[in-house]
Amino acid sequence: MSPANASGVRARLILGESGRSLLAQRLRGEGAPLGEVFSFISGLYFRGKLTYARAYADPPQGLPGVLVITTSRGLVSPDKVVTLDELCEISSVPVAATESRYRIPLERDAKLLSTAMGEECEVVLLGSIATPKYVEPLLAQFGARLMFPAEFVGRGDMSRGGLLLRCVREGVQLRYARVAEADRQGRRPAKLTPLPRR
Repeated sequence: MSPANASGVRARLILGESGRSLLAQRLRGEGAPLGEVFSFISGLYFRGKLTYARAYADPPQGLPGVLVITTSRGLVSPDKVVTLDELCEISSVPVAATESRYRIPLERDAKLLSTAMGEECEVVLLGSIATPKYVEPLLAQFGARLMFPAEFVGRGDMSRGGLLLRCVREGVQLRYARVAEADRQGRRPAKLTPLPRR
């Protein structure tokens, strides 16, 4: 999964010195799971990705089914407990295909995963394929095994998050396509039909 943007307004609520929420306090003490922190920072989009990934991941025995791309530590479990200092370090490097501090750890972990999972297993990227920042490092390691939800093309982050949560609620998976063969700048699809109020 692609990471949450730790430079936004919601991130400042827990990273800033005035952070008083329970999550902010936990980060300054015993720490909190990375997935929970990123779900707070990103809101609907990351929460949708994490919920969907946990629901449908089917990894080979002994391998993690869900991993988060970080800016400086490669691929990390969403269950890894991080403190405020670790979160600041994880989020301190620009996410860019040309940034070695980001790319080298990501390629290292992707290579290890690629070797361990074998040639028959596919990896699904829950993140944008419109820019090279995720695609280039991962495609170099996974090649034709790197997939993404075809329904992501043309959608914004909030629409993707809503779509993923809806898929889990309805018990259906999205259709996956090969990143190497994808049209990365598709037309915007129709908006999701609002769910009935309960």
